[in-house]
Formats: sequence, C-alpha cells, structure tokens
Amino acid sequence: MEHLLLHTCCAPCSVYCVSSLREEGIEPVSFWFNPNIHPYQEYRARRDTLISYAEAIGLELLVRENYGLRTFVEAVGGDLDHRCGYCYTCRLEETARYAAEHGFTAFSTTLLVSPYQDHEGICRAARQLAERYGVPFLYRDFRPGFRRGQAEARERGLYMQKYCGCVFSEEERYAKQIKRDQEKSI
Repeated sequence: MEHLLLHTCCAPCSVYCVSSLREEGIEPVSFWFNPNIHPYQEYRARRDTLISYAEAIGLELLVRENYGLRTFVEAVGGDLDHRCGYCYTCRLEETARYAAEHGFTAFSTTLLVSPYQDHEGICRAARQLAERYGVPFLYRDFRPGFRRGQAEARERGLYMQKYCGCVFSEEERYAKQIKRDQEKSI
C-alpha cells in the first residue's frame, strides 16, 4: 500500500480525491502548504475548513504554516501572466521534499481535481520534483469527480472559495466589475 502525501489546496477539492484514493485502498496523509493564498482571512478560512473536514472524516493532516504573501508577490510580480507555474512548483516542491524527508512512498495533489487549473503544468512540475527528490509522483486524473466532490462539499457546508487563491486570481474574478466601475467614472 502506498504511503501517500497528498498536497491539499482546500477541503472542497479534497473531497473527491480522498474518497477515490480510499476506494483504491490508499489512505492519504493530507499536507497543507499554500503560501499562494491571500489575503490572510482567505488563507485562514481555507486552512480551518480543511482542519475541520479532516477531523470529520478521520484524515491525518499535516499543516505547514506559511502565509507567504511577500515571497509569493516577489516571485510572480515580474510575470503575472505566468504565475501559476511558480505557484504549482512552490507548493509541490515543499510536498515532494517533505515526502522524501519523512519516508513517504509517493506524493500527489488535490490540484488535479480542478478543471480550471493547468493540468499538464501541474503534472510537469510534479514529475520534475519527483525526479529531484526521489519520491514518485502518483498521478490521478481526478477531474471527472470534480462536480460530485463539489456537491458533497456543499452538502457538508464546507467553505467554498470563489477564486484559486492568489490576489491576482481574485482580481481576475472581479475584472468585469472593475471595468464597469472604471467606465462609470469616466
């Protein structure tokens, strides 16, 4: 049986991933490391929801605190259109490193459930990090279960975020409203 470290971006995305892994006989250990999530209220809401969810379903959770606003902004500030590559690599590198240092036989991520993320970019980063740290990347295409997982998350009353996590994605979420507001003020 795999001793799997599962990078977890949030509770709603973990619902389907954890249940499908358990159906395979794999009991993942959830790993919270998300210095991309801002502002702090959002970071805290997602982390605390994951803590409560993990307790409710008997999922082991490791929380690696790092509200890394300054580091994240410095890393992506020069090329905002390509920030996701840094974001995936940053989080998965910490996951792969931790897995290697603590005897896990593989690592994966709940990011693979979202149809809104760059699936190939996530896999590319994970495979490179697997090679660097000597811990296999366990690939699963969780996307077919995205809607089912989101529905269960709503049924459970989990906090459902409205953007991927970084302040720039939140800006994109409001882009149309910002444009309308700017046009009104002209």
